[in-house]
Amino acid sequence: MKRILVVEDDMMLNSGLCYNLELDHYQAVFAYDTAMALEKIKDEPFDLIVLDVNLPDGSGFDLCKKIKAMQKVPIVFLTARDLESDVMAGFELGADDYITKPFSINIFRKKVAVILKRSGKSVDKDTYVCGELTIDFDKMVAVVKGESVIFTPTEYKMLRIFTNNPNILLTRQILLEKLWDYESNFVDEHTLTVNINRLRSKIETEDKKYIKTVYGMGYLWAGDKG
Repeated sequence: MKRILVVEDDMMLNSGLCYNLELDHYQAVFAYDTAMALEKIKDEPFDLIVLDVNLPDGSGFDLCKKIKAMQKVPIVFLTARDLESDVMAGFELGADDYITKPFSINIFRKKVAVILKRSGKSVDKDTYVCGELTIDFDKMVAVVKGESVIFTPTEYKMLRIFTNNPNILLTRQILLEKLWDYESNFVDEHTLTVNINRLRSKIETEDKKYIKTVYGMGYLWAGDKG
């Protein structure tokens, strides 16, 4: 039976969510704040966590970071905070969905089912492993030397491009064109440099370098050379 943790300080809403999840034959576990949630997580792993952003003893965003560092688990934010910046922040932390209140309980149940089905597949996983770096592109989770790393969508897009083209020179122009996002916001050369440097700081160590600069031309993924 799939186990789902519901972290929501509104006791009536929490109870209603747990009730509906149990109707779908999940084991629903409640928590009303970050401290209670962390205690539950330490006891046993969960298959999904439903997480409010505004909690009485801290931010759901901060709790998400702690959870991601402890275990690989899908997270759905459930909150009244509907600003675009909040939604983007949630996805950049690796959330699988971001549901704003008020919401349809039937749509919520359907989204939970879809996420659990997607995260539960055991074959054809889109995973890249190189040395002490492991990237799960399905779940947007990465581990470096045993530590979880959080990437922005742009950084994940860059990782996808690099790992799909190992040891191939990618010019700055090619990278700029490939990083043109769905909102048509063009990433200029300065932003590209900043993102490359930020990505390096997250995945590289003194002993292992993955991205090689070819001065005056571009970059290549050299991680597969060992």
